[in-house]
Amino acid sequence: MKRFLMLLALPVLLGAAAPSSTPAPSPANVHASHAWMRYLLPNLPAAGYMTLTNTGDLTTKLVKANSPACGSLMLHESKNDGGTAIMMMVKSISIPAHGQARFQEGGYHLMCMQPKMKPGDKISMILTFADGDDLLLLVPVYGPAGPPAP
Repeated sequence: MKRFLMLLALPVLLGAAAPSSTPAPSPANVHASHAWMRYLLPNLPAAGYMTLTNTGDLTTKLVKANSPACGSLMLHESKNDGGTAIMMMVKSISIPAHGQARFQEGGYHLMCMQPKMKPGDKISMILTFADGDDLLLLVPVYGPAGPPAP
């Protein structure tokens, strides 16, 4: 049975989890905070950032992201390779037991191709994990400068 959590604002979480008969890692143990999208221009990709925290005893993997506000939404990683910045799609992102995966500039991020959004919007997205469970997020969209300082 799918588990859904909704991120309604920066880091407010609501949700319910169905009981599971196996001790598999699941989004019941994964929480998102500080989620947001950076929108630049209609013809440029947008990027998604957040922190995923795993409070469970097992490592879990994020394997897919989807949003109606994106033509496609991919898992990406930026790296510095000998002084050259490179960006590549990745198949999965591990969230260690009792640890975090940070989606930030210069590292893991979500890449939104053909964005259908504008600053001030809130867009929905679904993060899918290796066990098939989903985490539903509603995230704010900011412009190039990002979210306002806390």
